[in-house]
Amino acid sequence: MAKKLKTTKIIDTLYPNIGIGIYGDEGRYIHVKNAIVGQVVEAVPGRNRQTHKEGKIYQVLENSPMENHEGCVHRFECGGCVYQSMDYDTEIKYKETQIRKLFESYNIEINEVIKNPVTTRYRNKMEYTFGDEYKDSPLALGMHKKNKFYEIVNTHECLIVHEDFNIIIKELRNYLEDLGLKHYHKRNHSGNLRHLIVRRSTLGEILINLVITFKTKIDKEKLIEFLMGLNLEGEIKSIFLTYNDAVSDAVIPEKVEKIYGEDYIIEELLGLKFKITPFSFFQTNTKSAEILYDTAISMLGNIENKTIYDLYSGTGTITQILGKKAKKVIGIEIIDEAVESARLTALENKIENVEFISGDVLEKVKDLKEIPEIIVLDPPRDGIHPKAIDKIIDFGPDTFLYISCNPKTMVRDLEVFKERNYKIVETKILDQFPRTAHVEAVVKLEKLCHNVYRR
Repeated sequence: MAKKLKTTKIIDTLYPNIGIGIYGDEGRYIHVKNAIVGQVVEAVPGRNRQTHKEGKIYQVLENSPMENHEGCVHRFECGGCVYQSMDYDTEIKYKETQIRKLFESYNIEINEVIKNPVTTRYRNKMEYTFGDEYKDSPLALGMHKKNKFYEIVNTHECLIVHEDFNIIIKELRNYLEDLGLKHYHKRNHSGNLRHLIVRRSTLGEILINLVITFKTKIDKEKLIEFLMGLNLEGEIKSIFLTYNDAVSDAVIPEKVEKIYGEDYIIEELLGLKFKITPFSFFQTNTKSAEILYDTAISMLGNIENKTIYDLYSGTGTITQILGKKAKKVIGIEIIDEAVESARLTALENKIENVEFISGDVLEKVKDLKEIPEIIVLDPPRDGIHPKAIDKIIDFGPDTFLYISCNPKTMVRDLEVFKERNYKIVETKILDQFPRTAHVEAVVKLEKLCHNVYRR
């Protein structure tokens, strides 16, 4: 290992939090993920690219002058947050530098970067992993260590979640270890415990989803009794067991069993209530999501008497918010339980001019008959499927509103819109996820020529 290490000072940055250094007599660039400008790092060189070599941090030899904040106690080990060592003003300026550089490389002007009013205790969902902190250590439950695939950090003092999360993972880890249960070993596919998903709404309702292997034996009644006996500020409304024997480290719900309570928890956003099920998509920062949707709707302007498509609609959050003013809104979402939840909450919110379709956007857009004036897009991190993007643009609406948690795939997709006669008229960035490298981007596009063919 030591012979392969390269020492470099980080002199520049790219989104998302890629540090750029120079090493060797040939003055070659190395791109080091999660390295901060001003740091001196030892990096393990990786793949050769046309313009640079990739690298991974082995250790930080000197901190950056921007690292001026104590932050979370787990910041030296946990790979979840990358900016715990900066104060928030420094962090937002640093992220703005990266995001502007990305958009400018595509000739896109950013009109506004919006700070987040809340930088701690903001996440409403966390997915934790069972493992060990080192080989043959006691059971660990938390986040992956920096730059590690196997090792886990017991993140029971995390600052970006409500304290109820920290209590649950600490106490449940102890309880399951006392039962003699072992974490799932990725190498030999043995063990019992895989993941823990915790969701907590701003109303204090908590959903717990324990992901285990099919062969795991656990007394469900005693587990319920234990969890319900925890001293929490919020209230546990739902407990699920998800069974997963897939080789992948992802949470694959091969079987989902509710063992306690409701099928969902209730979240409230902009005066509407939403049912959040174990695997439905919902913005992970509820308070910031209100800013996001307020921003998006203000960018659209007057939507009265307009038909809107909301593609990748999740639990129907923005579909229903738009439905309060628009003539009609049609949402498409691939996750069945999210669609069912959206339909139920729309009824309870008394919003009657919305329709939800279950299925893949790629397949379902060809069945839509109504001609929309506006299409809202909020795709997953991979962006819009290349086979779907032209079908979507073929509707020829006057306006597109593209919302993305991954600006890199967004700017790629925007090139297609520009080629298809659409102009970017407004771009705003919201720091939706403080202490991490991620942001939310909102772009409004308008048709350049209104006399082109509309299907």
